[in-house]
Amino acid sequence: MASNSPNSARPDDIDDSSAPLIEHLAELRTRLIWSALAFVIAMVLCYFVYKPVFDFLTVPICDALEKRDQACGLILLKLQEGFFVAMRIAFFGGFVLAFPVVGYQLWRFVAPGLYRSEKNALLPFLLASPIMFLLGAAFAYYVILPWAFDFFLGFQQGPISAPADGAAAGGAAPAGTGPDDRWAGIVFQGSVEEYLRLTTKFILAFGLSFQLPVALTLMGKAGLVSSEGLASVRRYAVVVILLLAAMVTPPDVISQVVLFSVIYGLYEISIYLVRRIERKRALEEEQADV
Repeated sequence: MASNSPNSARPDDIDDSSAPLIEHLAELRTRLIWSALAFVIAMVLCYFVYKPVFDFLTVPICDALEKRDQACGLILLKLQEGFFVAMRIAFFGGFVLAFPVVGYQLWRFVAPGLYRSEKNALLPFLLASPIMFLLGAAFAYYVILPWAFDFFLGFQQGPISAPADGAAAGGAAPAGTGPDDRWAGIVFQGSVEEYLRLTTKFILAFGLSFQLPVALTLMGKAGLVSSEGLASVRRYAVVVILLLAAMVTPPDVISQVVLFSVIYGLYEISIYLVRRIERKRALEEEQADV
């Protein structure tokens, strides 16, 4: 005898209730496939043009070395390092080029479940996201990297270049380089892979960090966070930002302080933007009540 308990469900009911979930999962799979395909295509394209990309990424270090009358050259420490350099550039370029496509696929996934007003509210944030990423990457490339390389190269000391041929052949040594004035030279001889790891980490870290105002403002627009709530957790935000800066930057205090200052400044900007949204929402509610 069939049970009439409310907890018992017919097979048809179960299938009907699970159909939307299966459709969402299928749609998510499609969007993930398109995102992965865009990344792979962009990665392959960047692999074939990795040399111009490498030349572009080495401009900051070359400019810093040129200021010190040093030749710009990076060395390969391992036989296979050149291949890994090309792959690193391809991976980095693929991520940057595929970023707008991934954002568009995300929009296509969430848009069907939104009202027209919600779509109009979300679309500006999706457009702002790649723009903010490019601003962060440009800020790291044109401002942070030249300053950081100039600072790090300042720790060189001693004879930067090789001795003159005359001195090497037994000629007269230059003044101030006698037996009593000898010192160990500290000269930059950078590894290609290490330099690219440092440079791409800086660019990606700042590009992603500039997404903070977009994310928090969007959450404020949706009512998930408030300016008062964000302001009340400043002390915890400082700790989280410090940990984040320590993880994504090289193990030196200067880089961590710079990234922390930028992210915390963006956090304060986010509080201001969320406060403006709240004021606009309150004004609209007052006008609706009139």
